[in-house]
Amino acid sequence: MLDGKRIAILVEQGFEDAELTEPLRAMKAAGARVMLVGSGIQKTYKGKRGVAEVKVDADADQVRADYFDAVIIPGGYAPDKMRLHKPMVDLVRKTHELGRVVAAICHGPQLLISAEVVRGRKVTSWPSIAIDLKNAGALWVDEAVVRDGNLITSRQPADIPEFNEAILRALQ
Repeated sequence: MLDGKRIAILVEQGFEDAELTEPLRAMKAAGARVMLVGSGIQKTYKGKRGVAEVKVDADADQVRADYFDAVIIPGGYAPDKMRLHKPMVDLVRKTHELGRVVAAICHGPQLLISAEVVRGRKVTSWPSIAIDLKNAGALWVDEAVVRDGNLITSRQPADIPEFNEAILRALQ
């Protein structure tokens, strides 16, 4: 299904466990090559629930946006930390500029705000950052998953199946 597709999943301390592990599993099951890309602070990161611990394959300053067909941003506390690292912000911005899929769930759209890719776009997120997205010029809606061009956003762990399906469809 996704044979030959390359996907980066961004990682920082405190990611929402299922929002990283479930898309990782789904993308690999579909045949994609998935790379875990960290901020460079450390090589191993733990999820905020303590269920998942992952080792990154590369740091954001070691990869290029044109290598990937998609970038996935899990939520949790991680996106607020990711946005402090210019290479992570730049990777998201450049991936978006190339027209490649950029998918963010829960608090993940915080990184989309920092990458300045939400103005005029329809998005969703965890409700607490709706005001931030609106202030950045996005049209926020309360839906399980929203696809606006190459941007895919979702609200919460309960929406992961729809989120994964939207990413798979966008990459086919």
